[in-house]
Amino acid sequence: MTRRDFMAGALAAALAAASGCRRTDVRDFEVSVPEATAEDAAALRAALAPYVGVKEDSVEFDPARRVLSLRYDSMQIAKKNIEMAIAEAGFTANGVTPQSVGAKPKEAQAAPAAAAPEGKK
Repeated sequence: MTRRDFMAGALAAALAAASGCRRTDVRDFEVSVPEATAEDAAALRAALAPYVGVKEDSVEFDPARRVLSLRYDSMQIAKKNIEMAIAEAGFTANGVTPQSVGAKPKEAQAAPAAAAPEGKK
């Protein structure tokens, strides 16, 4: 191998390493959660806590706007996965309903079981 071939190979390797795949791609995301109230903020955070890629310290709920704001790494989790996680917790998220992911809506989870009517005597 000549010195010129060696230098060309080293240059090619350096360029390949420098232009490698992105390792992170952190983005901001807002999720409309129309049924959520201020009391639901902890449940929304808890729904996202198990997911790698959601920056847990960035999750904030604005009850006046009913919007959940967060930062996430799109190389680790997709927007749709975030919406589905929220829907699995019982909240509609950007139109993804709890029913569409096989979950009960928040109201159904919190409602006490209706008392069975008493039989006639």
